[in-house]
Amino acid sequence: MLKNDARLSLIRSWLTRDLGWRIGRISVASADASFRRYFRVSRGDVDPAAWAPKADTLIVMDAPPGKEDVAPYLKVTSLLEQAGAHVPHVHAFDQKRGFIVMEDLGDIQYLSRLKTGRGVDKLYGEALTTLANIQVRGLRAASALPPYDRGPLERELNLMPEWFLGKHLRLELSPEERALLTVTNEILINEALLQPQVFVHRDFHSRNLMVLPNDNRGGPGVIDFQDALRGPIGYDLVSLLKDCYISWSRERVERWVRGYRRVLGNLGANVGDSEYQFMRWFDLIGVQRHLKVLGIFARLWHRDGKIGYLADLPLTFEYVRDACRRYPELVEFERWLAWRVEPELAPATARQKERPRRVAPKRKPKAKPKAKPKAKPKRKSSLKKKRVAAKKKIKRVLRKVRIARTARKTRRAVKRTAKRLVKRVKRGGRKLAARRRRTRRLRT
Repeated sequence: MLKNDARLSLIRSWLTRDLGWRIGRISVASADASFRRYFRVSRGDVDPAAWAPKADTLIVMDAPPGKEDVAPYLKVTSLLEQAGAHVPHVHAFDQKRGFIVMEDLGDIQYLSRLKTGRGVDKLYGEALTTLANIQVRGLRAASALPPYDRGPLERELNLMPEWFLGKHLRLELSPEERALLTVTNEILINEALLQPQVFVHRDFHSRNLMVLPNDNRGGPGVIDFQDALRGPIGYDLVSLLKDCYISWSRERVERWVRGYRRVLGNLGANVGDSEYQFMRWFDLIGVQRHLKVLGIFARLWHRDGKIGYLADLPLTFEYVRDACRRYPELVEFERWLAWRVEPELAPATARQKERPRRVAPKRKPKAKPKAKPKAKPKRKSSLKKKRVAAKKKIKRVLRKVRIARTARKTRRAVKRTAKRLVKRVKRGGRKLAARRRRTRRLRT
């Protein structure tokens, strides 16, 4: 597969010819939910003097132009480095062709360590310290980011009814149900806009935090931050502590949130008037995020053919219901989710898993079993066969006619030949009789 990969060939040419590096093996490192791919380039047996970075391996990002833009990644990398976060250092890039060669942070995700259940508080403590640096030290850098305002918030919330309710669950909403969604979305957007605005990573969770080998500075490596915006203070916190891939008890989550609020307060950040207000920010922005994620996970299957995210729908859905039950303005929405949506979730996911694992758009050309258009050529072919058979029959008849005619002609020719032979025989007989008569006369 990699041997016939045109983009990989371009990467190899870029590294060796344009950058002048000697490289060893190139292998697939990972791929994310977008069109980006990541390759691990190893130094191998190459002389370190011919290998520019002081590392045994590097990561090359492949972001195809027209589908991905590396400019935001380069910009946010610089901003996060200034804020003290350990992000992959960029060694070289080609913005036109969509290539970036960067530091290799390894392949040990936070998620794999958290699932063991060992050192959980330490891991989260380091992640929260990194997040605090991003939100406080990166406050000035956040002013260089686009705002996470009504536009993107509303677009994200609309993903849920389109892809999760409509495409995945096949629900047809009544006007009253659409009105309930509109009111709920308005509540969530207004609450998000009321929060203090900080640097927002947007995907600060266990799959985008890396356990670094032999790192003296401590803290996780941070990746997948190119979509960063300036937005609500609770967004990244809920991404981390209400992770769509792993869950913790409410008591433990609340303890982490309260401790994080104290850290931010000591650093001079705006943490609200009370713990209740900060927890409300945390929960309500979590509803917005998880409604968006429901739509994205459904879209990743129905549009992009990535079925693995369907397994994360139940936990994400439960996060929404749990938060809505805690606030009076969202109780009605939670009741609607309970009786209208929740009973359809498990059957819908099971139904999708029975389907072939293919990208939805690619299924359409193959899913046209229209045999009627193909029946016409068959009729034409049968008519042709009949015509051919008729022509053959006519030829056989004509051949018989010709044979008959030939036979008549032959019989006539035979008769004529026979008459000639008879005449010849008669003439011969007469001549013979005349000779005999002449001979007799001579004897006498």
